[in-house]
Amino acid sequence: MAEFQLSPDDVFLRRDLIAAGLTDRDVRRRVVAGDLTRLRHGAYVPTELVKEFGEVDMGRARARAVLRTAHPTAVLSHQTALAEHGVDTWGVGFDETHLTRTDGRPGRRESGVVHHRATLGRRWWVARNGVPVTHPARAAIEVTTAYGAEAGLVAACGVLNRELATAAELHEVAQEAMRWPGSLGTRLVLARADPRLTNVAEARVWHLFFEQGITRPEPQVEVRDAQGNLLGIVDFAWRACGVFLEFDGRIKYELHRRPGESLADYLMREKRREEQICLEKGWICIRITWADLQRPAVLARRIRKALESRTYVG
Repeated sequence: MAEFQLSPDDVFLRRDLIAAGLTDRDVRRRVVAGDLTRLRHGAYVPTELVKEFGEVDMGRARARAVLRTAHPTAVLSHQTALAEHGVDTWGVGFDETHLTRTDGRPGRRESGVVHHRATLGRRWWVARNGVPVTHPARAAIEVTTAYGAEAGLVAACGVLNRELATAAELHEVAQEAMRWPGSLGTRLVLARADPRLTNVAEARVWHLFFEQGITRPEPQVEVRDAQGNLLGIVDFAWRACGVFLEFDGRIKYELHRRPGESLADYLMREKRREEQICLEKGWICIRITWADLQRPAVLARRIRKALESRTYVG
């Protein structure tokens, strides 16, 4: 992924363009011509700087536009902050910029911006990529209270896995968050968060194990043959049952494909790895996709059936 290099100074407000001699008609023409991209009302950026941006990076660009007119004490928060920390999220949107105001003014929602009111000590915000953002631990708990336990678990596992925050810091923020609306989910997130979960998919599957009452497996298991040679690392394994679970999705392809390797080549390599593990260990594999997570009860039944069909494999 290319480094995000857009700064607040790359964003032009209408007043900047007017001061430079342009008229409103000139601005509209440049937007239509594709020279300028409108980030939000009255804020623009040269299109060449954002033409390859996806949803998250466009959200980050809009956040810089928001900061140009925000109160000086405003700090980016929630998923807007996590995006700056490089933490992947799920179940949240980036069409709105989340700010935490520390000037005592009440929170409010306006077009494209959600203002949260909080007492934010200096410990709980940092400068990241040239913009002020809440600490990763606080941002993860903010997401939990705003979007629920599953989204919060994804965020918490992300900051723990990237070593951006400790479990103790999450607990400290959660203690303060007891007074926040939507704080009930924080207890579940704290009990379930695990730094071994490496991506959104694994965190969501982990959430499913808890919600569906499935015996939890061991994450990120190294599987070795009789000589101790590494056969591979599987997402989850129930060693005693001889069952392992792998998630199929673009996340793994983008993270683990080799230079020059096509999707077809990667899938073939994954298939050979799975076959080798099954042959060497006598295990069976459960493969799941994003679509399976949309039917959690059905998926849980499938996993239980696989576990119940197995006895201990030495």
